[in-house]
Amino acid sequence: MTCSNNLFLLFSLFCLLCPSHAAANNELHQLLSFNSLLSDSTQLPNWSKSTKLCDFTGVTCNTNSSVLSIDLSNKNLNLDFQKVSSFLLTLPNLQTLLLKNSNVTGKLILLAGIQCSPVLTKLDLSKNSISGPISYIYSLSSCMKLKSLNLSRNFVEYPASNSKGLSFNLESLDLSYNNIIGPSFMPWLLSRGCSELVHLSLKGNKLAGSLVHLQDCKNLKFLDLSTNNFSTRVPKFNDFKALNHLDLSSNKFYGDISDSLSTCKKLTFLNITHNQFGGEEVPLFPSGNLKYLYLSANDFQGSLPNHLSHMCLSLVELDVSFNSLSGYVPESFAACSSLELFDISHNNFSGKLPIDTLVKLSSLKKMLFGFNSFVGGLSESFGKMTNLETLDVSSNLLNGSVPVGICQDPRNILKVFYLQNNEFTGPIPDSLGNCSKLESLDLSFNYLDGTIPSSLGSLSNLRDLILWLNQLHGLIPEELMYIKTLKNLILDFNVLSGSIPSSLSNCSSLKWISLSNNQLSGEIPASFGQLTYLAILKLGNNSLTGSIPSELGNCRSLVWMDLNTNLLNGTIPPALFKQSGNIVGGLLTEEPYGYVKNDGIKECHGSGNLLEFRGIRQEQLNRISTRYPCNFTRVYRGITEPTFYNNGSIIFLDLSYNKLEGGLPKELGSMYYVEVLNLGHNDLSGLIPQELGKMRYTAILDLSYNRLNGSIPSTLTGLKNLGDMDLSNNLLSGLIPESAPFDTLPEYRFLNNTGLCGYPLPQCGSGASTKSGEQNKKSSHRTLSLAGIVAMGLSFSLLCIFGLLIIAAETRKWMNNKKAVLEGAGEAVSINLATFEKPLLKI
Repeated sequence: MTCSNNLFLLFSLFCLLCPSHAAANNELHQLLSFNSLLSDSTQLPNWSKSTKLCDFTGVTCNTNSSVLSIDLSNKNLNLDFQKVSSFLLTLPNLQTLLLKNSNVTGKLILLAGIQCSPVLTKLDLSKNSISGPISYIYSLSSCMKLKSLNLSRNFVEYPASNSKGLSFNLESLDLSYNNIIGPSFMPWLLSRGCSELVHLSLKGNKLAGSLVHLQDCKNLKFLDLSTNNFSTRVPKFNDFKALNHLDLSSNKFYGDISDSLSTCKKLTFLNITHNQFGGEEVPLFPSGNLKYLYLSANDFQGSLPNHLSHMCLSLVELDVSFNSLSGYVPESFAACSSLELFDISHNNFSGKLPIDTLVKLSSLKKMLFGFNSFVGGLSESFGKMTNLETLDVSSNLLNGSVPVGICQDPRNILKVFYLQNNEFTGPIPDSLGNCSKLESLDLSFNYLDGTIPSSLGSLSNLRDLILWLNQLHGLIPEELMYIKTLKNLILDFNVLSGSIPSSLSNCSSLKWISLSNNQLSGEIPASFGQLTYLAILKLGNNSLTGSIPSELGNCRSLVWMDLNTNLLNGTIPPALFKQSGNIVGGLLTEEPYGYVKNDGIKECHGSGNLLEFRGIRQEQLNRISTRYPCNFTRVYRGITEPTFYNNGSIIFLDLSYNKLEGGLPKELGSMYYVEVLNLGHNDLSGLIPQELGKMRYTAILDLSYNRLNGSIPSTLTGLKNLGDMDLSNNLLSGLIPESAPFDTLPEYRFLNNTGLCGYPLPQCGSGASTKSGEQNKKSSHRTLSLAGIVAMGLSFSLLCIFGLLIIAAETRKWMNNKKAVLEGAGEAVSINLATFEKPLLKI
């Protein structure tokens, strides 16, 4: 018994002293020490002594129970890289370390004496906050077998302090979306050779200059240089026999792309969108393996060449949009049985839609033919394309009726149906209710009549119902209440009548309700206050009665409210502004909008009209003129960006041309971010509250044609962004404040206030006609001299209006490569209310 016990003890002692057991203990100690550094212990709750090492979250072991890989992606480590590397990179058998989006900070430097795992092959530090010069990569030189390094979406910079360049043992390097700038980076990066490099991504920096050193990277399979500042001839890829993915998009490359790629027989992905290729026909590309070909936004001319159809055995996606192509779609494309995306939008194609060719594309999912000059009707045969998810023929010259049988086959999976900006007539067919997968329906800017079919209420996946500028009449169907997914209901410029269904509040996802310029009556439903996500409410130019529901103050996401030109009465409820400062912003981004500024003529009421503008030709806005008595010399276009990252409030409030009475609530001052406030042409009375001076971002303020009395509060001089203010036709008295912005406003903005005096009106206490005449002359001269400033101020103020203009939240992938190229005469405008840096374009 004693002998056996001794043997057991000796065996146990041997096991404790054996190398593998000691190594496991060391690894356990390292990981526990690492976990003790975390400020949030809930990130790795089972990294404890009571858990086996190989059961730790994110840890994978080999057969000897030694740590082989660690994946802590999306954990909030909140640690400096030096601390991370000291405890994790030094694990002796670690091959893979994944720390993507883990809040790792600091510079890419190892502490002195730290030795990287000798078998580490992959390190992913993407989506963190690592900073410093790119040359700090040298600190990883002790990682002798490192093959894959991902530093994308950090803050790595260039120039580098070390001019030697990298010696590439790496096979994969991703430096996309950093702060790497300038023409000398590429020579530095590649100067010591790159023969082992297989994957290189430098997307989303500001690189420029020569790519001559790239010729040495002959083993590259994946190369992404997109979204930089390269302005050079496209490099030669003749010796790149293995290249299968090449992205040069969003640069200024030029030259003969066909010659550069002629020997790249293994190429499967090619994206050259948004460059300066073209001036001639679409070039010849290597055929046989090419699956994804994106040629958008260059200047390719002529017809769609037959040699593109020769790729049909492999081609899956073809995008030639935003070029200058014309003619017809060749019949040879009928052989493209693998084609899923066919985008020829924003060109000059004409003739009838090639339905006989298209119905043979059995795999086609997305057909994007918008912004061309196709004529004729829309064939019922489209109903036979059962795999079609997106059918977009917007902004053409199509006519006739909307096909009744578009979803005649129960196998149809149509999700996006865009017919806007054509010449369709007749009713909206009830059979659209059979398109059970439909998510977005846009029939706007046509000549459709009849009523809105109640069958649309059965579309349980519908997010966008956009029917503006038609000749629809009748009631808004109550059945729309059943569409729980509905986010955008845009029915402006029709002849709809009756009341607004209060049951629309059941559509709890609604973000945009636009019913303006109809013949609606009754009251504004108080139940709209239940719409938590409602951002835009447009009900202007109707015959709505009753008071403004105070419940609308519960709409915590409301940024745009336009109720102008109705028959609303009662007072402005103070509760309307109780959510100011509490908005979660950035709900909808990167969507196109249009805004028509009120030109000031008598018949043109309100401050302006917000337009849903996807798929509409700007030059055809004159169609609205019969329904909206404003000229269209001032149209603003842009792309929305989030602006309220922490909090916000209403940025546009127009209650003008109603019958509102009572005083101005002091709570108006809580609208810190309001850009346009128009309360003109009502029956408001009492004093102007001092609190209005808190509206720091106000660009347009209209209180004209009311019965306001007392003096102009001096606090209004704090409105530094004010470009236009109208206080005319009230009962105001006293001295006009003698500072900006009042000293830049013309005289007519203060007229018909019998008690007001001071510049630009006659001086206070002056009754002499000569002095008055001199003052008026001086005022006129001052007004003329400041006309340019005021005009600039107006344009500048309109920039501020659109920081959170919001339409459909849903991404439409076909716009991703196009949003920088807007229709008509113009340029892409990214608008950010927080910066006021980029001017709106006046068309």
